[in-house]
Amino acid sequence: MAPQKKLTEYERMRLENIRRNDEMMAALKLHSKAIQLKRPRVSTKAYSVKSENKPKIQTPIVIRRSLRTRGLGPRGDSVDSTISTETEPSHESFGPISMADAREGTPSDASFVQSLIAIAQMEVQASREKLGRTKGGTFLNDACVGEGKKESSLRLESLYLDPQNVARVVPGRITDVRFFPSGNVKMIAAGNNVGNVGFWNVGKSQVHLYRPHHAPISGILIQPHCLSKMYTSCYDGILRLMDAEKEIFDLVFESDESIYTLSQPTNEANCLYFSEGSGGLTIWDNRIGKRSSHQVLHKRRINTIDFNCENPRIIATSSSDGTVCTWDLRYTDADKVTALRKFTHERGVQSAYFSPSGCSLATTSVDATIVIYSGVNLEDAAVIYHNKQNSTLVSTFRAKWGWDDLYLFVGNTKRGVDVVSAVERKTVMTLESPHLSAIQSRLDTHSYEIGMLAGATMGGQVYIWTSR
Repeated sequence: MAPQKKLTEYERMRLENIRRNDEMMAALKLHSKAIQLKRPRVSTKAYSVKSENKPKIQTPIVIRRSLRTRGLGPRGDSVDSTISTETEPSHESFGPISMADAREGTPSDASFVQSLIAIAQMEVQASREKLGRTKGGTFLNDACVGEGKKESSLRLESLYLDPQNVARVVPGRITDVRFFPSGNVKMIAAGNNVGNVGFWNVGKSQVHLYRPHHAPISGILIQPHCLSKMYTSCYDGILRLMDAEKEIFDLVFESDESIYTLSQPTNEANCLYFSEGSGGLTIWDNRIGKRSSHQVLHKRRINTIDFNCENPRIIATSSSDGTVCTWDLRYTDADKVTALRKFTHERGVQSAYFSPSGCSLATTSVDATIVIYSGVNLEDAAVIYHNKQNSTLVSTFRAKWGWDDLYLFVGNTKRGVDVVSAVERKTVMTLESPHLSAIQSRLDTHSYEIGMLAGATMGGQVYIWTSR
């Protein structure tokens, strides 16, 4: 045996390091894992599950929209659209919709369409006869002139609610309600917070429901000289014209901003006035098919636009910025528009309406007040406190003038309708009935029937008050 070679100090240290590394690797089982990695894999049969050739389901494109845009509160509960802040409209584009496609329920409703056309023809004939009886051939609007301008023969104690005059016209919360301006028919149109428009011939059991929009209805405008045509505006920035003769909901205007209210003077059939976006007032001319004017009048959205019946060039606008302004339309094309009068409230103003004579202006605010401005320059202000609980579950109220300058009607939180005297400057009585089951936040008066008042609710119901 050959003699063992003597190791140097360096070699001994190297061997010691190797020994310690081997012990460490053995403790971590690295050798066995390395061998497993080097071991050739045994091929196994893979079983693949073939997917069936099922037809692809076309997922509808959903436009993401905030709760505010849909008229909902922060928890998804329904709140009044006029309380919410400015909303962003859906940018989905819609073209004309046939009445058959917009119909909710049965696909066809030919009898109702034909009845609208017949009503319109009756009104045209009645207007011609009236025009022939008017001195000088001038047509006079009953809603603005005549003996009933200052006072009417209405007896407040005669108003009552017949159970046959109660109907659920639309599902959900009613955002606007309008009587047809006709002396031959007692029909209403109501819009709700999901884009439905319902029609009800008062006293009848049948309701006709359509859905031309997909967001809260912000305005309904029935053409007084052609009852078969009706404009509707919506929070999604869409303005439509329902034409019963063509059986279509036509697209008139599409905005990138929300439309919050819709109006039109009684002496002008070719122009529409609506609030667009944050504080904007737009005038749309149907003859040229485009905007004729657009001015920003308020810092926040405009909730109502109303015309002075005696002087249709003068309008009043109410805004969520807490102000009410009167304007002269002859100067709205100027670079800088100046209000004729400006009235300030503590909180947002939900409505401002001229009286039937045009001599007074009544405003309704979220601060639970109704203010009546009167006098030559509307310098006299009477403040009436109103029963309004500031709850997100209660719709905002809008005080409406009756058939004269004497009384205002406004819903309250106790399900009744308060009657406010403009002379006594206080609430003089409340319309109540055992048939009431909901708060009436939206009201309208029939132009041709003194004592006929419509009250609309958050549950889609409409109550029709009449005079005995």
